[in-house]
Amino acid sequence: MRIATWNVNSITARLPRLLAWLESSGTDVLCLQEAKVAEEKFPVEEVRELGYESAVNATGRWNGVAVLSRVGLTDVVKGLPGDPGYDGSVEPRAVSATCGPVRVWSVYVPNGREVDHPHYAYKLQWFEALKAAVAGDAAGGRPFAVLGDYNVAPTDDDVFDRAVFEGSTHVTAPERAALASLRETGLFDVVPRPLKYDHPFTYWDYRQLAFPKNRGMRIDLVYGNEPFTKAVTDSYVDREERKGKGASDHAPVVVDLDV
Repeated sequence: MRIATWNVNSITARLPRLLAWLESSGTDVLCLQEAKVAEEKFPVEEVRELGYESAVNATGRWNGVAVLSRVGLTDVVKGLPGDPGYDGSVEPRAVSATCGPVRVWSVYVPNGREVDHPHYAYKLQWFEALKAAVAGDAAGGRPFAVLGDYNVAPTDDDVFDRAVFEGSTHVTAPERAALASLRETGLFDVVPRPLKYDHPFTYWDYRQLAFPKNRGMRIDLVYGNEPFTKAVTDSYVDREERKGKGASDHAPVVVDLDV
């Protein structure tokens, strides 16, 4: 079974690449982030023609997540119980579903913007809500994973130059503590192998030739419980999908399971 996560940074802009990738990659379940489209405009029919069902939590031009599956799609839950919301509204940042023998969450963790910004406090609160929401699934006996754009680099090795990020979000101690607290529910970091260079970065800024220079970050993560991680046979970053015109600034993270 092949499961992947990909922040597409607008499914409308990326649809031709997404459909081509689904056809060529052999992916059974794909968790998507930053759909940036209203749910009624999500390309359900286009992906259905390729054999995928869709579970979508999206409301408009920002955020938005989905799970696409060709191995079944049941027990869909949209959003987080206890979601703290931001600026008076709850954002579409999480959706979960059971896909064959595996249950997954697709999550798009708040960016945080700046350390002294209210969005940073919201980010940490959102992590607490995520932890509470997934604890039961994480402790269960079936394979389970939380996949998505976490907007946190777990270690200093997960950024191209730690000094560049000094004082910025994505690398602060509270954010990394939130990740550690999430892992305490019984989850493990499934670290993919890079297809090039020595570290599996998943995100490269569009600016300053960041991708050709490999000035990246590993912020798209797969956190699986023990039944999930024991079933992993391979995992990699599909760096090729970050290349060329019209690419997302994130690359897919792919996980193969023997389940």
